[in-house]
Amino acid sequence: MKQIRSSSSLTHVALFEMAHVCKKVTLMKKNASSKESGEQASLTLAPFTPDTSNNEYAALKQIVKKRGLLDKQPVYYTIRICLLAGLLVAGLVFLLTVRIGWLQLLNALYLAFVFTQIGLLSHEAGHRQMFHRSWKHDLVSLVGGNLFIGMSYAWWLDKHNNHHSHPNQLDMDPDIEIPFLEFTGKEDLQQVGKFRQFLIKHQKYIFFPALMTVSVGLQYNSVMFLLRNRPKYYVLEWALFIAHFVLYFALVFSVLGIWQALLFILIHQAFTGLYLGSIFAPNHKGMPVLDKKSKVGFLHRQVLTARNIYAGPLTDFWYGGLNYQIEHHLFPGMPRNKLKEAQKIVKIFCQEYDISYHETTFLQSYKEILQYLHEIGAPLRKA
Repeated sequence: MKQIRSSSSLTHVALFEMAHVCKKVTLMKKNASSKESGEQASLTLAPFTPDTSNNEYAALKQIVKKRGLLDKQPVYYTIRICLLAGLLVAGLVFLLTVRIGWLQLLNALYLAFVFTQIGLLSHEAGHRQMFHRSWKHDLVSLVGGNLFIGMSYAWWLDKHNNHHSHPNQLDMDPDIEIPFLEFTGKEDLQQVGKFRQFLIKHQKYIFFPALMTVSVGLQYNSVMFLLRNRPKYYVLEWALFIAHFVLYFALVFSVLGIWQALLFILIHQAFTGLYLGSIFAPNHKGMPVLDKKSKVGFLHRQVLTARNIYAGPLTDFWYGGLNYQIEHHLFPGMPRNKLKEAQKIVKIFCQEYDISYHETTFLQSYKEILQYLHEIGAPLRKA
């Protein structure tokens, strides 16, 4: 409470609105319970009840919307698009003009950072956070995803929407279906093959090297998706996708020698994957996994399966706002520059209704993930 009240951005008016809405929802439940059972309802909403969880979320969304935190941010995002375009141009100019080999390998690292930031921007466009017209979001996602980083917009949209609807839910969330490794803790390890058993047994040590394959994995899955489906922008997606690889390989091999070019591509793709994976992993890995038939309500499902990383200017920039994972999952359409203010509201709301809100440092988040993976593989190490 003290942390939120001390913030100048959260006014006393907002706190009064929050208390009023919270009280209103609590009384609604109390009255409903009294009619049904004749017993006095608790002043705290019952957790893990779908109906009450949905009521709580409606109250929370009312507060957030009233404060304008769901409003589109075209100016903010136009500036960010221009900034990223400048960073990309700088890296390409460096690639075309500098003839010192080791500096180009550093440039591969720099472009891995830029490509990941473009991916984060495309993610926000896919969530319709930026502009008032949908076609502008489609344009940003198609150019940023298909053309610049070689990832299908339609594939990502399909996969990511399923993830947001069912985070950490067995057979529902594609993000916990990781090849070779085991993130659910629910699989019968005696039924998997020997090679996969070996990987799971040592997955604590394999995890970070495996993240280096994330970028290539996104590209492979994009190709397979477009071969099997015909999304809205089917022809355009293929055209931009092919243009990406033609321009990417032509540019690198025309400027660098063959071995240096191959090393440049290896470094660029590996560190793009590592950066992307290191941003995505803390969001849900090592958090509670729900059964397929779980009836946990929307609010509890989104909060309890997510992990936040403590905010700060550097953290917010590095994670692209995804360090506010709880707020992002509760309000996917909320622009990045509004998440910090929303967090103050969500924290006090979760405290009011006794909903566990997990937030930690970035180092602790990775420690939690590795410990979780190590525990999953423990039965195989004891066998």
